[in-house]
Amino acid sequence: MRVLRTNAADTLRVKAYAGDTGVLLAMDLAAPRRAGLLGFAIEKRTKGFTAWRWLLSSLTFPGREHTLPQWNATPSNLAPIQKFRWADYSVDSGVTYSYRVHVMRGTPEAPTLEESLTVEVTTDRGATAGQTVRFNRAVAASQAFGRKFPDLDALLTTNKQLPIEKWPEAPRTWLQRGLLDVILTFIAAAKDSRWALDVAIYEYELAAITGAVVAAHRRGVKVRVLYHAKTGDEQTLANEASLKRIPKAKKRGRVTSRIFHDKFIVLSKVEANGSVTPMSVMCGSTNFTENGVYRQANVVHVVDKPAVASEYAALFTELWTTPDSTAATRTWINGNNPIDPASGFFVGFSPRSGNGDLDEFARIIQAADRDVLFATAFALYEPVLDALLGGAHDDVLRFGIQNTKSRITGYHADRTAEFTAVAMLNKGLEGWVKEGLRGQRGNLSIHLKAVIVNFTSDDPTIISGSHNLSQSASNGNDENFLIVRGDTNLADRYGLEILRFYEHYRFRYYAKLLALKEVRPLAPDDLWTVPYYRAGNVKALARERFAGR
Repeated sequence: MRVLRTNAADTLRVKAYAGDTGVLLAMDLAAPRRAGLLGFAIEKRTKGFTAWRWLLSSLTFPGREHTLPQWNATPSNLAPIQKFRWADYSVDSGVTYSYRVHVMRGTPEAPTLEESLTVEVTTDRGATAGQTVRFNRAVAASQAFGRKFPDLDALLTTNKQLPIEKWPEAPRTWLQRGLLDVILTFIAAAKDSRWALDVAIYEYELAAITGAVVAAHRRGVKVRVLYHAKTGDEQTLANEASLKRIPKAKKRGRVTSRIFHDKFIVLSKVEANGSVTPMSVMCGSTNFTENGVYRQANVVHVVDKPAVASEYAALFTELWTTPDSTAATRTWINGNNPIDPASGFFVGFSPRSGNGDLDEFARIIQAADRDVLFATAFALYEPVLDALLGGAHDDVLRFGIQNTKSRITGYHADRTAEFTAVAMLNKGLEGWVKEGLRGQRGNLSIHLKAVIVNFTSDDPTIISGSHNLSQSASNGNDENFLIVRGDTNLADRYGLEILRFYEHYRFRYYAKLLALKEVRPLAPDDLWTVPYYRAGNVKALARERFAGR
């Protein structure tokens, strides 16, 4: 949900964007009032409680120690937020919060609080309008995780091969943040022989999930599993080992020259005559592995709409019928799943001919007139990459994160864009905890594939799924994706998470790039505000657009 509050003259405004896992506050102050601005102090109160508490700042003024050294933080009434956008991820789903944002002036020694605005929002319960979206935290390499679970590193030092399912429950729960719970709840909804589950999966390994599917089969659910399969392929061997308890007639390997990259489950009712009626589908970017659920940035997206579930079910039936024929699948998708640019909720599949999906992605991004937010993992289709980069000196805000460096990574001085790649503070910084992969196989941290166009508008477009926005994803792999238009609640849930990943890694990327030894303190005057009011500057455009200008 989105709520905007302004003062009578509209010289101060606060706009809140609330997803289910975070609240983004965007502030704006009229240019004539900029002089002497030290920043913003922010209070928070949970509905049902009378006490307000100050949000914390990880920076403080020069020469000052943090008042909460155990958290490397200071309350924002003493160390203000020197930004016009701030996100609070210490929220729960379905809870109402109030935020009181104060203008701060004065001096570092004697800060004064002036005018304030209060905004109240309720976070999503994770399921609105027939859609449940859940992101994991995916930041085992983070300050918060390191401070919250300091004993885990010692445990992993003595047993480097310890599977994450053998970790203590608390760090696992913190990392998956309900994503695994959504998967298990979806599977458990198939209660008995009156239900069916069709599972299409690339990596099928996590015991909690594979065990849940076995349990469904044993209680009479009509289970079918399609999995990635190639002779001698390491992933195929892992999948087959995890499927030993599923009868041969209930599982089929999808043989392809590329990869069977789908990750979805269709839940259907079994009618009295034996036919099935699709009811719901669970899709997204999450593989059923330790990395997918706990460590990589991923999303699970449940759509409780029979019409949407039926489209996935139809594809599953085609794959189940001809599991060793990519050509047959391509022909079926070309004929039954044409790209529809006018659809408000489009379900897409690959492999297909002609790059129609990729060209539609590029067209959507090119149509942006306010902003583009994105998170991608691998090499992109060149027209998509060019669309994300944008034209020289255009005025579209672009915030993006990629898992690995490319020509889209880094700050582009002639564009309103800042892009980043995954990085960690593996040598530590003054006052910061050393970060590490903590048992992750490989270096893949951002596995999410999502783009939001015109996030700050009333008519955003969201692209999300297993599709890597690459030529191989379109022409060779088995993939699925959603294009959803005009849903601001869904955009808020996706947008807040993309920005969370972006802000988390952007600091680390530049810390490594610039070989920072310490963090720059707060400015003792209003000089920090200069770029926010410089015409055409990315910070000035962001100040205006996120605040609803």
